Amino acid sequence: MATGVSVASIPIWYCFRRNNLLTRKPISQTSTPCFVLASAKKRHLVMEKRTEHEFTEKSLKQTERRNVITPRVAERLARRKSERNTYLVAAIISSLGVTSAAAMAVYYRFSWQTEIGEFLVPEMLGTFLLSVGSAVGMEFWARWAHRALWHASLWQMHESHHRPRDGPFEINDVFAIINAAPAIALLSYGFCTKGLFPGLCFGAGLGITVFGMAYMFVHDGLVHRRFPVGPIADVPYLQRVAAAHQVHHTNILNGVPYGLFLGPKEIEEVGGMAELEKEIKRRSTKSTIPKS
Repeated sequence: MATGVSVASIPIWYCFRRNNLLTRKPISQTSTPCFVLASAKKRHLVMEKRTEHEFTEKSLKQTERRNVITPRVAERLARRKSERNTYLVAAIISSLGVTSAAAMAVYYRFSWQTEIGEFLVPEMLGTFLLSVGSAVGMEFWARWAHRALWHASLWQMHESHHRPRDGPFEINDVFAIINAAPAIALLSYGFCTKGLFPGLCFGAGLGITVFGMAYMFVHDGLVHRRFPVGPIADVPYLQRVAAAHQVHHTNILNGVPYGLFLGPKEIEEVGGMAELEKEIKRRSTKSTIPKS
């Protein structure tokens, strides 16, 4: 009886609440309500648009900053352009003058011999062979002089070539005049004098002149860009020559190479091909960057 009374006295609302708790299904921890997903996706899109907008504004500001030319930069660009034009005019005048003088000397020297019946095959052949030989020999002479003289006792003059140039010319250009003096002397003697020995002297002077012209176009034009060189910049071997000479200016291989046209061979001899290929890639990448 007491038991029945006690059971009956339990509130009905408590039984209902207990049954409701027992029958309620647990909420899955992996499931996410749809409104939460939609809200997160919306916040993600807003943040993505904001980031894209900020990146675009930053890129535009950087582009504008690069395109803005201050008076100082404009003055430097104008001065550099003036220097290039000055050296270009000097290179054209010297090239045309030396080339025309050498061509006329060759023509008149041998035309005079054929007119008076003194056409000598040994002299002609000797002149031609010595022209080629002296042009090749100048590469080895330039290599030796560059290492033993220019980077030694004559460094005070040659140092101007390893520093930023202030003006269209540098003190190092004096070496071109020094090398031109024996070429002019040999050409003049061979032009004014008849015989086999004068003919050989004429050929030697002609070879030195040819080497000097080629050196100016490749070294000053292609490597250091003192004036435009046109299609020779697309010659693969000359591109390697230019990169090899640039390695010389970085002093990575203790100054090697000291020569110009055989510079890649010098670098190969000291085991620096990795540095050469790296410089070739750098110059190639730099040349493909469009100018603004």
